[in-house]
Amino acid sequence: MLRPGAQRGLLLSSLRLQGSPGRPRSACGRQGEENPPLSAEARWKDRAETVIIGGGCIGVSLAYHLAKAGMKDVVLLEKSELTAGSTWHAAGLTTYFHPGINLKKIHYASIKLYEKLEEETGQVVGFHQPGSIRIATTPVRVDEFKYQMTRTGWHATEQYIIEPEKIQEMFPLLNMNKILAGLYNPGDGHIDPYSLTMALAAGARKYGALLKYPAPVTSLIPRSDGTWDVETPQGSMRANRIVNAAGFWAREVGKMVGLEHPLIPVQHQYVVTSTIPEVKALKRELPVLRDLEGSYYLRQERDGLLFGPYESQEKMKVQDSWVTNGVPPGFGKELFESDLDRIMEHVEAAMEMVPVLKKADIINIVNGPITYSPDILPMVGPHQGVRNYWVAIGFGYGIIHAGGVGKYLSDWILHGEPPFDLIELDPNRYGKWTTTQYTEAKARESYGFNNIVGYPKEERFAGRPTQRVSGLYKILESKCSMGFHAGWEQPHWFYKPGQDTRYRPSFRRTNWFEPVGSEYKQVMQSVGVIDLSPFGKFNIKGQDSVRLLDHLFANVIPKVGFTNISHMLTPKGRVYAELTVSHQTPGEFLLITGSGSELHDLRWIEEEAVNGGYDVEIKNITDELGVLGIAGPHARKVLQKLTSEDLSDDVFKFLQTKSLKVSNIPVTAIRISYTGELGWELYHRREDSVALYDIIMNAGQEEGIDNFGTYAMNALRLEKAFRAWGSEMNCDTNPLEAGLDYFIKLNKPADFIGKQALKQIKAKGLKRRLVCLTLATDDVDPEGNESIWYDGKVVGNTTSGSYSYSVQKSLAFAYVPVELSKVGQQVEVELLGTNYPATVIQEPLVLTEPARNRLRKKNGKDKI
Repeated sequence: MLRPGAQRGLLLSSLRLQGSPGRPRSACGRQGEENPPLSAEARWKDRAETVIIGGGCIGVSLAYHLAKAGMKDVVLLEKSELTAGSTWHAAGLTTYFHPGINLKKIHYASIKLYEKLEEETGQVVGFHQPGSIRIATTPVRVDEFKYQMTRTGWHATEQYIIEPEKIQEMFPLLNMNKILAGLYNPGDGHIDPYSLTMALAAGARKYGALLKYPAPVTSLIPRSDGTWDVETPQGSMRANRIVNAAGFWAREVGKMVGLEHPLIPVQHQYVVTSTIPEVKALKRELPVLRDLEGSYYLRQERDGLLFGPYESQEKMKVQDSWVTNGVPPGFGKELFESDLDRIMEHVEAAMEMVPVLKKADIINIVNGPITYSPDILPMVGPHQGVRNYWVAIGFGYGIIHAGGVGKYLSDWILHGEPPFDLIELDPNRYGKWTTTQYTEAKARESYGFNNIVGYPKEERFAGRPTQRVSGLYKILESKCSMGFHAGWEQPHWFYKPGQDTRYRPSFRRTNWFEPVGSEYKQVMQSVGVIDLSPFGKFNIKGQDSVRLLDHLFANVIPKVGFTNISHMLTPKGRVYAELTVSHQTPGEFLLITGSGSELHDLRWIEEEAVNGGYDVEIKNITDELGVLGIAGPHARKVLQKLTSEDLSDDVFKFLQTKSLKVSNIPVTAIRISYTGELGWELYHRREDSVALYDIIMNAGQEEGIDNFGTYAMNALRLEKAFRAWGSEMNCDTNPLEAGLDYFIKLNKPADFIGKQALKQIKAKGLKRRLVCLTLATDDVDPEGNESIWYDGKVVGNTTSGSYSYSVQKSLAFAYVPVELSKVGQQVEVELLGTNYPATVIQEPLVLTEPARNRLRKKNGKDKI
């Protein structure tokens, strides 16, 4: 039996007292580096370009990267000492693996930095790179590994699926009875968090940054010019921008500027054993092991083992008192009382998988606070609503993120745009709907789900619904499977009596496949209604509104009464956002964006308006308006019954917008539909949603009207070759390679953001293009981010995919080299370990309703 030694349950703070003053031992007993000379900390500055609040590995990494990149007057303020908080006691794991896409780049950048940091700074960092193995003991885990392999193939990261024989060779202490496969990442390992932070600090000082501690920030005062007065007991400092990197004190710093950051500290434990003879006898260090079903990580620590479990959401412990009462004053390098009973089932799982643990003695149990956001991902970037206030907070895995995030934020601050797309880390993905109760419920769920199978189209249900439900939620919730979109509940797919209504995630086609096909047919042949209320919605007006939008958007400004699709580009010509712009009355506009982009886009618009001195009024009306979409060949017939407005094709044209009444309910109607079929979006007061829905559904009984959800809409838009922001276009892509030329007006007089960069991109020529692919599969469809193969090599990636119910094949968008982008080109798409033949097709697969109309008028109905 794994035996607790004499020190079981001792707080690590008491162990730390065995070291010399000012030289705290790491949680695993590794000795830290000397603190810097006092003379290096005695300076003070009255002005700073950037003030970073927080001296953990994240804040120090940012100071290092900003100073190294040449920024003058970088100041870091730490309330007590460097690494205090969560950094000093971290287990220090480093891995190239991440189930996300661009977060792999963050991990990659961190590891590559850590490999060279000791040579650069002269500071020992204690970096071990024995590799890591994730263990699959169920067939569905093997599918997950295959799913992750195709998402990694087009990245620089090395990753392999390995057989049980290879696993045993690399980790001979394993019980191999249940092991089916492993996911192996060479170069993974662990690093001493304290030494890492001290090396980054040495580098930051070397390049000119000032690291000041103890220097607690007591007040943050915004000034009218966008600068900040940062108050500390040592004095005040004027800063052009501030970055909150305060770890589990981030909530307190946020409150100083009027923000409630959705963060909560959770207790995480790991166990360290004494020397184990079988470990000591090994000729090389064991790879880090992650037993996903057992929900723990395990690595070698000297001649013993260290392992840390993630207990279930029912058993894990949230430090909720810190949320209500604040972090206790003076808390810095203390820990919580250990609780072995809470993690005992994981200890037993570890003993079964690594039997030598049964004879090992525990010499330490570390139970420390780490900070979780609701979805476990950190919050990184500028914050909407507060000028020049940036955050780098909510890091549940700060050690592996520190190096990459420091570089990422440094590049963004210095160049005015993110170096690549990471909207999943955007702090503005949360809003007023993110309550403390929601945050706690989701943090519990996220912690407990650390090692669950990561399916495509995954839904997590804790904390739902929020206050952000449309008026239709109660009517529709029993009829459909809801998806979560920026706090909103939105129907994904609808079920009929007798159908399987359960949430059944899968890597293959599952219980929603047939119902979505019925919804597709509903829209193509009759008429369907969809709740689109989660759209982000902004009202912009004022004497400079036209001038502002002409500067923001690459498209021309639509005439009064019309709508167009417009893109905001970054200075380097990448696609920052896609919106529909409706010119309602002279100088007044309604802007619509996707639910996940609401505050992301609003921040960009507000910042440009302020920086350019535009006289405009910008109002976020997302929560005030509901939206119903009606689409299909009978959409006009149904709506015409309910309004005196002439909806005929010649009078209410495609992309026209009008204010009208639908059975006495005022709406703003836009003739547009993401399905590509005849349709309108009806914007109305949120309190009118139920009445409007009932009226439309009753009016459409004769036409066979019915509901449809976002899964069917995705299949419809892919067939029409409609791009989606976040998939086909984002801050990794330019609009020319994405096939958005029609919406980019390089000849318009206004010098819109990104115009000059786009001209250069066009002159140099494209290296890749977005193409549409069809592929014949069996029971699996592309989702996006899968590897594209040609001639035995990975040459590109899919961006999104679905099943085409019209041609009964899989359909996908993909980026491929220009030379492979011609219609008829054959490539392969990797899905769950199999390469399926795919063909580049002429897009769109299905013509849109307006295009069919134009052809009908030109050629006659019989020729369509």
